[in-house]
Amino acid sequence: MKLDILAFGAHPDDVELGCAGTILKEVSLGKKVGIVDLTRGELGTRGTAETRDEEAKTAAKILGVSVRENLAMRDGFFVNDEKHQLEVIKMIRKYKPEIVLCNAIDDRHIDHGKGSKLVSDSSFLSGLVKMETLIDGLKQEAWRPKVVYHYIQWKNLNPDFVVDITGFEEQKIAAILAYKTQFYDPDSNEPVTPITSKNFLESLNYRAQDLGRLVGVDFAEGFTVERCLAVNSLENLM
Repeated sequence: MKLDILAFGAHPDDVELGCAGTILKEVSLGKKVGIVDLTRGELGTRGTAETRDEEAKTAAKILGVSVRENLAMRDGFFVNDEKHQLEVIKMIRKYKPEIVLCNAIDDRHIDHGKGSKLVSDSSFLSGLVKMETLIDGLKQEAWRPKVVYHYIQWKNLNPDFVVDITGFEEQKIAAILAYKTQFYDPDSNEPVTPITSKNFLESLNYRAQDLGRLVGVDFAEGFTVERCLAVNSLENLM
């Protein structure tokens, strides 16, 4: 299956928090989108790897993505080396996306920055014809995505561009709340974490509204880029 967009997250829920609105919009426009989670989030304070698996499946249905896979790397301890790069390259070559979305380039959680660089480096290496990978014993063809975009997570990074997600914010929050063990629940007796507060949940709307304000729309999501953006003409700008 060839995809238009492949979104990577260090943990299940990273993609939902960072770019669910954009994914929902692209799916509504007929694009084929997939998600690859690097880890199962087994070090998360609340829930278990098994509950995260089920929550990720529910979120994927809400988002309408074509496929979701998990590479089961070690939460907190995966590294950007040949072994891990090859696993990411296999996914890129398997789905041949034009666009790759991945973690924030710098963030509070150490896995986010690591995941960002791992996917970025793998996207480049995936285009090298002498880099051999096999799936089910079959040699894969080289494939390099046209662009790699990084969504924004905990830190308020300055975006290089934003996507208008007006009309998709409510569904985005629904996909996030599919991770019911992870976020605000006033009846929960689980330990409190930085993402379980009511303030954090409300901040998701605040950020989307603020980014939307910058470009004159109701809600938006921000991304950073690795190389200069280009447009065909000035009329392409909003």
